[in-house]
Amino acid sequence: MSKQFFEERSDQSEVKARIVQKYFFAWANVVMPSAMRFGNNRIAYIDLYAGPGRYRDGSASTPLLVLEHAIQDERMRDMLVALFNDKNGDHTATLESEISKLPGIQKLKHKPSVSCGEVDADAEDFFTRTNLVPSFSFIDPFGYKGLSLKIIKGVIKDWGCDCVFFFNYSRINAGVSNDKVKKHMNALFTEEVASVLKSDLSGKAPELREAAILEALTNAIRKQGGKYVLPFTFASSSGKRTTHKLIFVSKHFKGYEIMKEVMARESSSLDQGVPSFRYSPADASTPLLFSLARPLDALKGDLLKRFAGKALTRDEIYQQHSVDTPYIKKNYNEVLKQMEKDGLITATSTNESRKLGTFADHVEIAFPKR
Repeated sequence: MSKQFFEERSDQSEVKARIVQKYFFAWANVVMPSAMRFGNNRIAYIDLYAGPGRYRDGSASTPLLVLEHAIQDERMRDMLVALFNDKNGDHTATLESEISKLPGIQKLKHKPSVSCGEVDADAEDFFTRTNLVPSFSFIDPFGYKGLSLKIIKGVIKDWGCDCVFFFNYSRINAGVSNDKVKKHMNALFTEEVASVLKSDLSGKAPELREAAILEALTNAIRKQGGKYVLPFTFASSSGKRTTHKLIFVSKHFKGYEIMKEVMARESSSLDQGVPSFRYSPADASTPLLFSLARPLDALKGDLLKRFAGKALTRDEIYQQHSVDTPYIKKNYNEVLKQMEKDGLITATSTNESRKLGTFADHVEIAFPKR
């Protein structure tokens, strides 16, 4: 089955690959200067389910695209340590061959490492006890075997380390209630949480099951040190059913902010400029379904309530309010501009030439008391 996955690209796999690549390149540009000054001049890209490197149509998958970018980047070619793994020996052999064919591959200071093995207890132990250089890890199992809280904790525990994993919602939704895969559910949620989920999900409507599963997973990850958790949803061709989620984990707001902007641009629908953080082939054909919630109106009311009687900068408002919401910085700029125009907030600045509706770092925004 995993072999078939690489036979043809799907829209879903292209969106997933773009999100991973865009974040990695943005993350690397942020982390490399610090790694050069304070570290050992290395950053890492880790892919635990790397595949053979190319799809049947000849197009490159994420490992080759990351290496191609590194070859062209003078700083990255000297710093990147690439670690690729797959349990399928045919995949790893093909990947090694494809890597060797990349033009300029010899320019990389550190030769990419390709290993063949299961992501199991030994892998959990390795990442638990190994101090990692700043790393971005991609975990993309075909189902749920090998995806565990211990692996997630291991790859994010050190400074500058973030990860993203592909979460097969359809299979895990079914697996939570299936005693035959209890071991894997316990590894992903903990035994206690998996047991509670199994009981609580009985009889729930699909959308409530999805919310409960995602909340349980998010809470479990946060207990492992993943302060910021950001999901991106993939829907079926009809748009009526969630099939997968791509879930990003970081300890730092900057990483969360970067990934949020990346995922926002890959969303297939917007409502008042607020991204859905969802990719569905059906969204483009049913645009009216995504213009009813009016989320910017809700944001305006929530800001007045949350910050009543307080004075903050735009960035302070954004950082304190945006986590676990669909809003991006552009949405806050738009709403605050309208709120100032309507007299709902007041903005003071040491710069007398400030234009109405602009919120530089020195601008203090005051909210009225309730």
